[in-house]
Formats: sequence, structure tokens, C-alpha cells
Amino acid sequence: MSKLNSGKKVQLSRRNLLAVTAFSAAAASLVSTAARADDAPVDASKLPRVQQKLVAPPFLPEHEQLATTGPKIIEVTLTIEEKKIIIDNDGTEIWAFAYNGTVPGPMIVAHEGDYVELTLKSLASNAMEHNIDFHASTGALGGGALTKVLPGQEVVLRWKAIKSGVFVYHCAPGDVMIPYHVVHGMNGAVMVLPRDGLKDAKGNALKYDAAYFIGEQDFYIPRNEKGAYKKYESAGEDLPDSLDVMRGLIPTHVVFNGKVGALTGDKAMKAKVGDNVLFIHAQANRDSRPHLIGGHGDYVWETGKFANPPEVGLETWFIRGGSAGAALYKFRQPGIYAYVNHNLIEAVMLGATAHVKVDGQWNDDLMMQVTKPGPSKA
Repeated sequence: MSKLNSGKKVQLSRRNLLAVTAFSAAAASLVSTAARADDAPVDASKLPRVQQKLVAPPFLPEHEQLATTGPKIIEVTLTIEEKKIIIDNDGTEIWAFAYNGTVPGPMIVAHEGDYVELTLKSLASNAMEHNIDFHASTGALGGGALTKVLPGQEVVLRWKAIKSGVFVYHCAPGDVMIPYHVVHGMNGAVMVLPRDGLKDAKGNALKYDAAYFIGEQDFYIPRNEKGAYKKYESAGEDLPDSLDVMRGLIPTHVVFNGKVGALTGDKAMKAKVGDNVLFIHAQANRDSRPHLIGGHGDYVWETGKFANPPEVGLETWFIRGGSAGAALYKFRQPGIYAYVNHNLIEAVMLGATAHVKVDGQWNDDLMMQVTKPGPSKA
């Protein structure tokens, strides 16, 4: 325990007081600078390194909400796999270009001021060139020009997280291959937390008990002359057909996490009454309108940037194409909640629906059936 905190009376001379004041101002400046995570050069070779084990969406890797140490280098690996996936209950296929084998790719989590060091690998069995563009990073093309890999190659990129929020990442090889790769599932998200955690507009701490990553994906599947969805034997074979469908700007499927029903039934997101749940929603290509049926966005970072004060009490929020947003909600009632894109045509007919299964005790004060359905009394 320091003397200043021991309860003993300490006499300070004017000189000592000035020294303490100067030291306090310098310390405050350092804290402020660290909190801003500005672009001041850092000797990254002296920073500690940690390996982050990425997990398949909708889950997030293990992480601290408040940073308990100084900045560090977070090592992550993304392996690109071209694979055939089924995107609906009718067996419709697409050759997905998948980071770590999932659509969307996994969430990466860092704190402001950390460095993300990515090893990007492309399987030798792949057929196409790939790369990655991090919307969270600072530098031309988001690292896209520095990460182009051919089948069987790997590359390492390091970038500093100087802006907090949730951000999209995606493949961007160039020209028409940019949208072609994105609408074949090659996108994911990064969350950069403030070092002192999430805050409301007044600076009060906000914490979450669970967090889920919803990656919304639009697919454009070509049809044959009979109207059935076409199937292809190899990755890239659908390129001319897909480009024709893409030019129409009308998706055949709009789904969460890779396929119709990926987050429903036994794969539904889970919570308990009283839980604060953070929903991170990314759409790499099209605008979206998330809505939690029966709930609200208690705190919503609609543009996904945690340095901005969150909006409160939203019924539906807007996610711009090519961005991610976050919403925090405290569940107050049990049941099955539908989390949807509130373009209801896309939600109901094209697949953009997820479920949240909430356990707990029902509260009649919030909602109750006063009378059961019966004959009209008119």
C-alpha cells in the first residue's frame, strides 16, 4: 500500500505538489493516448504475443471485455477452403469460398491498441487466387494488396487496431472477382473493443453475458432452363452464370450464417431471462434491417463504432452494406424469439431468420393472455 493510500497524513511542499501535478498530467496523457490507440509508432517486437483460437459462428473466441493488460499482438490463422455447401432444405448447392471453412468466416476479437497478426493460408486443393480486406485496418485496400495468395501459399499480415467497433472483412481479389467472392461467402467480422469496455452515452459501463455473431449472406444461384437451381462440379465453374444473376441485383437466398435455418431449432442462440446479449450483425454486400421480434435494441451501435454513443430502445436498426453493427438487449421474458431481417420477404421467403431460445420464468405483468380465443360476444 502506498503512503498516499495508507490513511496517514502526508505533507506536500509546493515543489512536491507541482511535481505530483506534473506527473499526474503526464500519466493522464499516457492513459488518454493509450485509450485513443492513436497511430504513434510502437516497437511491436517488445509486445507480448497471444494466440487466439478462432471458433465457428455464431460464437466468439474467448476474450476479455475490459483489457487487463497493455497492448499485445494477437496471432490468428485463417485457412481458405473452396468447398461445396448446401444452403437450403431443398439441397441447393454453391461452391463457397470460406475462411476456416465457415460462412461467414470466424469473428476475430481485439482491443483498441492491439495488433492483429494474421497468417492467411490457401489450401493447395483450391483453384483460385484469394486475399483479405480488413475494414478495421488502416492502409490502402485494407491489406488486400499485401495478402494475395495462390493455392498452396500463405502470407502473414500485421495491422494495428486503432479504431474500436465491429467491422467487416472480406476477399477482394479485384474487378468482378470482388463481388463474386463476397457473394460466395468469403466474408467475416472483427470486433475491436475499447480497452475499458463498452459504455453508454453517459460513460456508464455496459457488459454482456453472451455474444453472438450473425453473418447475413446473399446468394445468387443460377437456374437451368427448367427453373431448377444448377449444380457445378468445381469451384469457379459457375462464374459466367453467376455474374448474369448478380447483375440483376436480386438474390435467390438471403440467409444467416451460411444457410436457411442455420440458427434455428437445435442450433438456435441461447440465453436466460436477465441476460444481456450482444448481437453483432454483419452484411458484406447489401443493406439489412435487423429486428428482434418481442425484444428491442436496448443499446445499438447502428454503424458499429463503439467510440460513438449508442442509440437506445430501437425496434429495428439499419446495417449498411459492407458494414457491421451491434445491439445489446436484456431479455425479460422466456420463449422463442425470432431475430430477422425486417425486409420480411427476405426473412420469410429467402431465409433471413434466426431464433433465440430464452429460458426463465414468465412475467404476466409484461404480457399475458387475458382471455382465450372463443366465440365473439357481439
